[in-house]
Amino acid sequence: MTAQSAISIEAPVQAPFTGPVLDIRNLVVEFPTRRGVLTAIRGIDLSIGRGEILGVVGESGAGKSLTGAAVIGLLESSGRIAAGEIYVSGRRIDRLPMREMQKLRGRTIGAIFQDPLTSLNPLLTVGDQLVETMRVHLPLSRTEAAQRAITLLQEVGIPSPELRIGQYPHQFSGGMRQRVVIALALCAEPELVIADEPTTALDVSIQAQITALLKRVCRDRGTAMMLITHDMGVIAETADRVAVMYAGRIVELGPVAAIIRDPRHPYTKGLIGSIPSLTERCERLTQIDGAMPRLNAMPSGCAFHPRCRLANEQCRSERPPLMAAGASQAACWHLEREVAHVRL
Repeated sequence: MTAQSAISIEAPVQAPFTGPVLDIRNLVVEFPTRRGVLTAIRGIDLSIGRGEILGVVGESGAGKSLTGAAVIGLLESSGRIAAGEIYVSGRRIDRLPMREMQKLRGRTIGAIFQDPLTSLNPLLTVGDQLVETMRVHLPLSRTEAAQRAITLLQEVGIPSPELRIGQYPHQFSGGMRQRVVIALALCAEPELVIADEPTTALDVSIQAQITALLKRVCRDRGTAMMLITHDMGVIAETADRVAVMYAGRIVELGPVAAIIRDPRHPYTKGLIGSIPSLTERCERLTQIDGAMPRLNAMPSGCAFHPRCRLANEQCRSERPPLMAAGASQAACWHLEREVAHVRL
């Protein structure tokens, strides 16, 4: 063997990905039925950066949880991604085979669901569940995984983790169970966490503790999070940016502070106006009349127009795209009229 042939050529070191952790492009989700195809998600675009919390808010039926399910590959059997692309750290995942998607879940994408009892196995101790999950995704021995589980339980605020690691889910309170679920979602160090209504079943004081925990986890670990909720108060306390969804579309998107201070879409104004204020006195809270349209009876134009007091003929016939609205974006034709009025 010559000296030249003995030289090994090393592969170039790949630079770390610097784009968004989650990148959703023109996502469309459909449900074929005997009476035709129902479109539940109607072309949404979203991105979440490293260490960022994006709140997704809206009424029941807006498509929030469905968006999270599409990302994590847990759509109902009848549902399908009909169009669009989903990328996690630059890798397209919406067309991955089931086996590859199963490897991705837990390791790259973690999940926190509304009811911790449905996320935890009642027949296994919380320690066994954490250890099993870590050993599936990480090269750890059982002893190493057990020590890591204790550290994780301590990190999420569970007292005496050395003792509680050997207990079963029913031996924990609701708030403590949710902390275990958060630890379970984080144990394989995922880059992205989908948190679907993680505080809904908890009382107000525990909600505050859990939202503070989620913020700290994202800040300290650099984890990107999609926080799905119908509670604008939770969004205001926790998220960096917010996407307001209505009838399968995003109607407003931008920094939380800007949207809370100056909402531009009538639907967002209604959501924020329905929250009681501690500083301002008012006789009645804002009420949004009507209900979310059914998938098989979606109105033409802007889907919100049957409930909107500002609706006109253009709103009824043409669907508005997301347009610049100060620091945020909103899908409302009345923004154009505001700009025209300012120019006058």
